[in-house]
Amino acid sequence: MYNIVGKRYWYFLFSLIIIVPGVIALLTVGLKPSIDFTGGSALELRFTQAVQPAEVREVFISEGYSDTTVQNVENDRTVQVRLKQVDEDTKATLKAALVEKFGPVDELLFRSVGPAVGQEVARAAYQAVVVAALAIMFFIVIAFRKVPNAFRYGVCAIIAMLHDILVATGLFAVLGYFLGWEVDALFLTALLTVVGFSVQDTIVVFDRIRENIGRRRGEPFEVIVNRSLLETLHRSLVTQLNAVFVMVAILLFGGATIRQFIVVLLIGMISGSYSSIFNAVPLLVVWHNGEIGRFFRRLAGKPASA
Repeated sequence: MYNIVGKRYWYFLFSLIIIVPGVIALLTVGLKPSIDFTGGSALELRFTQAVQPAEVREVFISEGYSDTTVQNVENDRTVQVRLKQVDEDTKATLKAALVEKFGPVDELLFRSVGPAVGQEVARAAYQAVVVAALAIMFFIVIAFRKVPNAFRYGVCAIIAMLHDILVATGLFAVLGYFLGWEVDALFLTALLTVVGFSVQDTIVVFDRIRENIGRRRGEPFEVIVNRSLLETLHRSLVTQLNAVFVMVAILLFGGATIRQFIVVLLIGMISGSYSSIFNAVPLLVVWHNGEIGRFFRRLAGKPASA
């Protein structure tokens, strides 16, 4: 039987290598807020021909406004454009670029707009993560109440969830620094979706551990955990790979307006599969064996107990 759990410290090291650069980026440059959070300008334009929002958006991107959102309103010749705050001169330059590509353009509306996602919504998203963590803890403790130390299962699931959030937000901070990607309302949606995906696989493996503890009394806990991982590995990978293939297809052939949303989902799902198998479950073994206490005792210069 292949010993996955035996190499647990290599998995923890790999997670640190992935997380630390993102955390540094979060602490130094942070996440770049989009106009969904900061507000900006809104334009409503009518063309003499049918236009695609993605093509209109490309014009704004070429002029340096990569966070612009464009959507059709009323018909396929009228679009609403939302971008950072611009003055009259800048607006004239942008209109000239549109005229050059699409022909005559009529300006129907130009106004300043407030943030679509205020601080209250962002705060509600953070609160949702906290509530989800508490709900997960409560559910696991209740569902695993017949298993020794059920509380540990809940804590390990939450640690895996936080791992995935840090991976997704850290990566976005890095991409924001190098590629100018900005956080918008879709980012919050993707992040909350990642939370759900993160817990799904973890609970599947934990449930098999619970079953095997009852079936294989007398076996060492580490052997039971490793056996449970191997028994659920195929199901976990197949389920997640199906979703990953769909995400990759959307990333390659979908519109530019949802690319960042799909990237967050894709990275979060991959991270969720990894953390469930190689972080959450090995953490149970580390905790059961008392390795955490021995580690801190060594740091404090005290002899580790046998």
